[in-house]
Amino acid sequence: RKTVEGHAAGCRAEKLSAYADFGVSSCHESITAEEALEKLRLGMYVMIREGSVRRELEAIAKIRDMPLDFRRLVLVSDGGDPRDLIKNGYMESIVQRAIDVDFDPIVSIQMATLNPAEHFGLDNILGGIAPGKHADLLIIPHLQTIQAETVISKGQIIAQGGELTVKPREVSLPSKGLEGISVSASDFTVRIGGKNSFKVRVIDQETELVTREAFLDLTPQNGELKADPGHDLLKVAHTSCDGRTFTGFIKGHGFQAGALATSGVWETFGITVVGANEGDMALAVNRVSELGGGVVLYVDGQMQAELPLPLGGLMTNLNMEETAQRLDAIQKKAEDLGFPYPDAALTLATLTTPAIPFLRISEDGLVDVRTGQFVQLFV
Repeated sequence: RKTVEGHAAGCRAEKLSAYADFGVSSCHESITAEEALEKLRLGMYVMIREGSVRRELEAIAKIRDMPLDFRRLVLVSDGGDPRDLIKNGYMESIVQRAIDVDFDPIVSIQMATLNPAEHFGLDNILGGIAPGKHADLLIIPHLQTIQAETVISKGQIIAQGGELTVKPREVSLPSKGLEGISVSASDFTVRIGGKNSFKVRVIDQETELVTREAFLDLTPQNGELKADPGHDLLKVAHTSCDGRTFTGFIKGHGFQAGALATSGVWETFGITVVGANEGDMALAVNRVSELGGGVVLYVDGQMQAELPLPLGGLMTNLNMEETAQRLDAIQKKAEDLGFPYPDAALTLATLTTPAIPFLRISEDGLVDVRTGQFVQLFV
């Protein structure tokens, strides 16, 4: 069966009831125990995030002491960075974290096995140990320590003592990526007549993920509005797969030079770029297209770091270790240029999503996600 998964950040009271009434079955946006309890009372599944982007398990953990049935609590990552996966592992580390914040070990395991299986209607084959179900099992030293000594998949031992005992299956991957996008520096020019200053709507990167709307008075130079990296003002643009480009302005990224581009954008396809000058922006976007997708950083006409994402422009074909190394290289270069947040590729990728407040970018312009409406660059 199909389920409708929710994204109800900040939604409470009557709005949340109306949201649930539309048939939304879950939400992974709770950040307090009170929010989680409110959704549980409406019959929704509450997915508790503990991953690379958001970590709410500790904040929600006091719900463990409430007289509740925990069958509608589910542990999720909401995204795992390769660097975290190498260091900490995946779901086993999240279950361990639940135990560490004093959830009962059985409940912690249940929140990652039986509960999601029931939610998605797969509990006839997954989520428990019983005849007729897939024999996917972990043998752990004791309930307080989620560290697999033996891993069994479909009845076969596939890992023992942290080492694979079988050869990983070969996977055939499509070769087509994000190709055919070609831009020039002039595509990122913001032309405007006159010599007086103009009030411009600017994306203000307030946190790693959240943006707000800001307004700045900018003065044209030879009929153009330019980036001003010395005052933390960069250009930001999104180019769609059919070649349409919108260019605006962003503050809060800190780059003193260069440009960073990515095709791994959220909720859309295309390439988003932030830069201190149009030339590096064009080079970065075109290199992403040459790779069939990727994350690319250019400074003064020279490529500094890149991660190819040739699988649909969203996924890499490199192994986990090399992927992590390349992400580290991109982050190091970005920080050298002045970027203030822990994951430059992630922050850039989220500039297109309508799921996080408040001002976002598309190939057709700026979008106020509170109203769902396009807003003008010039005010």
